[in-house]
Amino acid sequence: MYNLLPLISLSALTGAAIIGQHPLIESSHSESPLISGPEEFVSSSSLQAHITKEGLLKRAKHLYKLAEQAIPEYNRPTRVIGSQGHLATLDYIYSTLAGLGDYYEISNQSFNAVVGNVFEWRLVLGDTEPESVLPFALSPPTPKNDAIFGPLVLVANDGCDESDYPANTKGAIALIKRGVCPFGQKSERAGRAGAIAAVIYNHEKGSMSGTLGQPSIFHVATYGISLEDAKLYIEKLKQGKIVPSSAYMDSIVYNAPTTNIVAQTKGGDPENCIMLGGHSDSVAAGPGINDDGSGSMTLLEVATHLTNYKVNSCVRFAWWSGEEEGLLGSTYYVSQLSTEDNMKIRLFMDYDMLASPNYAYQVYNATDAANPAGSEGLRDLYVQYYESHGKNHTFIPFDGRSDYQAFIENGIPGGGIATGAEGVKTTEEVAMFGGTAGDWYDPCYHQFCDTVQNLALDAWEFNSKLVAHSVATYALSLEGFPERVGIQAAAHLQPTLYRGHQLVM
Repeated sequence: MYNLLPLISLSALTGAAIIGQHPLIESSHSESPLISGPEEFVSSSSLQAHITKEGLLKRAKHLYKLAEQAIPEYNRPTRVIGSQGHLATLDYIYSTLAGLGDYYEISNQSFNAVVGNVFEWRLVLGDTEPESVLPFALSPPTPKNDAIFGPLVLVANDGCDESDYPANTKGAIALIKRGVCPFGQKSERAGRAGAIAAVIYNHEKGSMSGTLGQPSIFHVATYGISLEDAKLYIEKLKQGKIVPSSAYMDSIVYNAPTTNIVAQTKGGDPENCIMLGGHSDSVAAGPGINDDGSGSMTLLEVATHLTNYKVNSCVRFAWWSGEEEGLLGSTYYVSQLSTEDNMKIRLFMDYDMLASPNYAYQVYNATDAANPAGSEGLRDLYVQYYESHGKNHTFIPFDGRSDYQAFIENGIPGGGIATGAEGVKTTEEVAMFGGTAGDWYDPCYHQFCDTVQNLALDAWEFNSKLVAHSVATYALSLEGFPERVGIQAAAHLQPTLYRGHQLVM
């Protein structure tokens, strides 16, 4: 099958499974396996009937208690990868699945995730500090985590090629325009040219930050500023003036071994699997009860109640790790699939943030014209559900911000629903869904206050029933859903601006 290992309770491990050494682990299932399997086939109405806000809320409250286990390390509840809060989350997911008897084959997949944290930063260009300055995620520190000094140098074009960097880049701070190539490539090019730091300015209105992605030994401390702030310096440099500057960044970039958890039904056609996933981790800043406690706990609730029913198509649930660091868990998972196992996955459904307090019912606008065939049919299933229940919905870009990305890049149809993150709710959306115009869909997105109190329970229950509907529909029958015809020919190949919540280009 796919490159996974049977999983024992994570709390019982000495760390081998978590540190990515792929130990040989004995299979561990419930002590009271099912005597016989269920007799009734799943239906949408029957599976939905099990989903209640009381059941979801109970899981959310428990998840917050797990996040509190990280307080001694982080001085706050969090489920960031590597923390005790996240390890406890993995153990809870596993133990819940193992307690369901012999319905699922439960596996883990350990891998090394790159994690970064920026503690302090400062950037002074000339005699001013740009108001819009932000550090890039996974940026290395300035040498010795101390202030450095050098002139500002304007890089030609978009800073994607070695020839864009003038000879006087060495010992200077490179000022680079956003565009064309990933931020990490720009930082690496600057470092190779001898720059001591890099500043990437936006090519459109607004401040900017993102991630450098996979670390390189040539990366330098990298900052983002707005076009408005950059114009002053660009003009001076074009006039031949010297802009003495300084940069300071105290940061770390390190490997944090972590684990995906996957549960696949033993029943159903193993050659035709439907798959769904959410991420088990949060950002370091908070407990992540909506992001993505809401999605991951919905999956656990649906997986629990699915055991009451037979399925025709195998169903595979996944709890990804390292999503907040750039979709690391899902990307690694797909990269390890053989061609044969890739082709067994008929579709992937992504469920990330289902209970935002200032919510909108959002559907990823996944069309077959731009994505693997079947993505649009999944999109339409969500639309039909909302419409049949008298609910409004909006389409949101299918732009790489969640764990569907690696699937569609590798020919697997995908889609999903959400309730919104940091985007600002419009007056038109207030008329459609209620709430507050001008506020974020989730005002606690990636913050300390993403707690149990941050959940819109009615929206969460409704969306969880929709998740149950999507599972039951395809678990019962894939009739009419497009057959997989290949990987590369069907893949979504257009570059995306995001990989997770961070800009990459």
